[in-house]
Amino acid sequence: MPETPAVYLITGPMAAGKSTVARLLAGRFARGVHLEGDIFRRSIVAGRREPTPAMTREEVEQLRLRHRLAAAAADGYASAGFTVVVEDVVAGSLLEEMRAMIVSRPCHVVVLLPSDEAIAAREAARAHPGYGLWSIPQLRDAFLHGTPRLGVWLDTSRLTPEQTVAAILERTAPPAGSWGPASAHADPAP
Repeated sequence: MPETPAVYLITGPMAAGKSTVARLLAGRFARGVHLEGDIFRRSIVAGRREPTPAMTREEVEQLRLRHRLAAAAADGYASAGFTVVVEDVVAGSLLEEMRAMIVSRPCHVVVLLPSDEAIAAREAARAHPGYGLWSIPQLRDAFLHGTPRLGVWLDTSRLTPEQTVAAILERTAPPAGSWGPASAHADPAP
């Protein structure tokens, strides 16, 4: 039986492992696409507004534009028969908004939320650090206390990227004997 295309929306704070996990997850499918939401941010070469903790109206609008573009690209790939793994920092009510922008089904939401210490260690090892105006606890707190409990939430503090991919596939697999796609479910926050 051929794979049914799906979309995975992977989010979490910076340095949570989203890019690594998304690339590995996309590679597990016969036709897989890794789509970085950040590419749409980087494409703005003049007039770009980086998200800040205060979030001005222009910053929010550019973030929503980035989400719309990523959702449209995901739907385009999915309609062509690809399973798409979209990854970006999508927190708060914007997670529900972006999930609704993606038309393709199934659409699995996955939140990677390692501990502050694990994020700090990963951030220190990155070639291009992402934290500047945001602090690690501040951004992680936006997920813990300001983001709706959609989909699968994983504390990846002690998981390798391969273990994280295995957990995602296990938690989003269709029920045994089912021909239809699994529905994502909410899990307790780490």
